[in-house]
Amino acid sequence: VQLQASGGGLVQAGGSLSLSCAASRRISDYVIGWFRQAPGKEREFVATISRAGSRTVLGDSVKGRFTISRDNAKNMVYLQMNSLKSDDTAVYYCAARTSVTGAIYLGRGDYNAWGRGTLVTVSS
Repeated sequence: VQLQASGGGLVQAGGSLSLSCAASRRISDYVIGWFRQAPGKEREFVATISRAGSRTVLGDSVKGRFTISRDNAKNMVYLQMNSLKSDDTAVYYCAARTSVTGAIYLGRGDYNAWGRGTLVTVSS
């Protein structure tokens, strides 16, 4: 599967952005994760959502501010980011893997398909 993340941009601290992840195949077959990588840092887990959307997990640094959702009919997964901070500045990637219904994965190594990232810059 090929993935494409979009929606990044420049936003002021406290603002919001919504990222989208589009898939070349039926996205309902995949668990989707969002990761981010800031300059000089390792790629960090942000959020994951199960195939049907019944289970989600957010990383500790974004809990209460970010929301992950999916619309399988539109073949899309979304990351709504609110109350953005300068520490959220990073390239954001969506990733996919096939799995049984209800499973979620938090590790980078759990995913075998990655899209090109989209840059989010939060100005303070």
